[in-house]
Formats: sequence, C-alpha cells, structure tokens
Amino acid sequence: MNLIVAIDGPAASGKGTIAKKLAEYFNLSYLDTGILYRAVALQMLTEGMNEKDIRAAKKVARQVSIATIDHTGIRAREVSDLSSKIATIPGVRQELLDRQRRFAQNPDPSKDGVILDGRDIGTVVCPEADFKIFITADLEIRAKRRWKELLQSDPTVIYCEVLEEMRSRDERDTSRKDAPLVVTSDSIVINTSNMSIDVSFEAAKNWILSRRF
Repeated sequence: MNLIVAIDGPAASGKGTIAKKLAEYFNLSYLDTGILYRAVALQMLTEGMNEKDIRAAKKVARQVSIATIDHTGIRAREVSDLSSKIATIPGVRQELLDRQRRFAQNPDPSKDGVILDGRDIGTVVCPEADFKIFITADLEIRAKRRWKELLQSDPTVIYCEVLEEMRSRDERDTSRKDAPLVVTSDSIVINTSNMSIDVSFEAAKNWILSRRF
C-alpha cells in the first residue's frame, strides 16, 4: 500500500525542506505544489499578462506540466507575490488540482508513496492522506527567514517590506473562499519558530513512525 503524506503550512515555515527530508527518508515521490502556481505566475509575468486577467490565468494553468516546469526565476519575489494572488482564483486552483491529484494517485513504481506540500493538501488535494502535518512558525520569524533568503540575490531588500508582504499573503491564504489554509483536526502541528530544520524533521519523522509501525 502506497503511503500518502500531506504537508501544509504558511510561507517560510520550513515545510518544503522538511517535506524533502521526509521524502528521502521514507522513499517517497515529492511534489511542491506551490511550484505549479509559481509557474503560472512566472509565465504571466514573462508574457506581460494582466495579473487580473482571470481567463488568461486559467489558460496558463491549463497548460502547466509538472514534468516540464522551468525552475529558472521561479523563486523571484514578484513571482511569489503574484502566485499567491492567482491562487485565490477558483478556476486556476481547479486546473492545478487535477494535476496534483494525478501525482498523488500515480506514484513512481520505484517509490513507496508520495508526499506533497502546499496549503490545501490535507483538506482538498489529499483529504484521505495517511499522515497530515501542519508546519508553522511565528510571522516575524518567517519573514526574517524569507528576508535573509532574498538578501542573497538582492542586498537592497528591506525586512519591513518583506514582513508586510508575508502578512498580506497569510491573509490571502487563510481568508480565500476556495481551499483556505486551515489546520485539520487530524493533523499534527509542528511550530518551527524555535526549532532547527533537523529537529523539526525528527519530530515529523518520529510522529509518522510511531503511527505507521
């Protein structure tokens, strides 16, 4: 029986890094579902599309393929901002939902299952997941993490601006009508505010092991 692990949480909580480490440990195929929304945002920005053009956003989402996503520039600040905005569009979410579910339902035969991280994995994409983990951290700490990351490519980035951007993104993620970011009743919550990635990973790994075996 293939294992399905759902990882949810806000931006810069550490969920992606933890998910990758869990994927390696448990031999799971990994999908960062946020990459799909970033891919849509990147193409819209590259082609100069209006960010409020819902029809264009849906068309781009319909064409996105997990296997062919170009990761160049996909982590840029403006891509992150637009991706969170288009993620509020129900039509875009529906187009990308189908791809995410296909990934979860058709794991690599060489793997023992799948692990997906995002903001609606345990609620919408894989509500039947064997394990649901919600990774979070205090807003200020997450903003500082993202600020330090951005400084590596842009030394002019201002922390206060990153903080406000993240505050706005959190608001969009938790208040949107379609698939908002919420903690399910059957999730374990891991707050990484004062935990290293290794300690956070161990907490998640041990929780899965304690219930799987």
